[in-house]
Amino acid sequence: MEDGEDRASVLARLCEMLDSMGESKVTLIGDVMLDRFHHGYANNLDSTAPVPVLKIMSTEETPGAAAHIAMGLKSLGIQVSLHCCVGDDREGRTIVKKLSDHGISTDSIQSVSERNTLTKIRFYGSRESLLDESQILLQADRGPRDPLPEDVRKSIYEGAIAEISDSSAIVLSDYDKGVLDTQTSLQLISAAKQAGLPVIADPKLTGLDRSEGSDVVIFENRGLDLLSRRHGTSSQASAAATLISQYNWGALVVLRGTEGVTMYRDGEEPFHIPCLSPSAVQQIGLHDAAATALAAALGNGLSITDATTLAAAACDCILAAKASREFVDREALRLWIDELSWQMRISDR
Repeated sequence: MEDGEDRASVLARLCEMLDSMGESKVTLIGDVMLDRFHHGYANNLDSTAPVPVLKIMSTEETPGAAAHIAMGLKSLGIQVSLHCCVGDDREGRTIVKKLSDHGISTDSIQSVSERNTLTKIRFYGSRESLLDESQILLQADRGPRDPLPEDVRKSIYEGAIAEISDSSAIVLSDYDKGVLDTQTSLQLISAAKQAGLPVIADPKLTGLDRSEGSDVVIFENRGLDLLSRRHGTSSQASAAATLISQYNWGALVVLRGTEGVTMYRDGEEPFHIPCLSPSAVQQIGLHDAAATALAAALGNGLSITDATTLAAAACDCILAAKASREFVDREALRLWIDELSWQMRISDR
């Protein structure tokens, strides 16, 4: 933000958008996962190896990736058309049930037989009666071993294409698990362009070609650092300019955790919003929160600057959340924006 008045007006617009958001619809396509969190006490070491023994006290599960974005959009009052697949296993059925319980249609979620649903299992522990804050001890991933059948991918694509005509934005959530290949992604982006809809893409670094032509692409700070070194550029800004030109992106939004959010556009100075979270404790769900905010704002006609500001607020909420409660809803965003506005008024006195 260039000055306090500009920032205040942006926050006011964001509050107005959150308060008056209508029944717009976002078409969301990509990979889904189940996030499982085990919490407990790690008081002792194993007798046969130098690793902690975790006494599990509680376990929580929540849909992740594209399914997590769907829950965020729904919480903002936006209709969601989710196109994805799960395995025919307990984890897949859990995702479908939790989405259904949240009021999200699961009609376009395909169940694939003999396929494992992508599952991320995280173990958190602390010393009982000694440490209040737990920390992650281990993450274990389980996922599909075989490529997604072509007929399944085609069916998912056809379902998403059919929903574009009455949507306000398109989100591509790509974890490189088979739902989005290059041809599918580019066809979806082309269809969205023809319909005049903004496209928000969250790609893997190995699949940047699948995001070509997107209006906004989401990166992590370390990802841009890696590509900057790979391309031999002198700075992140130079690397961003190269990527934007190469892949014809409208903007690149970089999530920097406790350092905030930076938005790059061709021919413009970087637009940076510092992190204002008073207690950044974790970052699980940052990408999903940013994608949710960007789709909500752009789909409701706000500028990319305003959309990035809302994404930064959503990321701040995530950074201050408990690891298994990283969900950002309309109330949390509204409260956070109100807090930022209050801080501005106090600082001006």
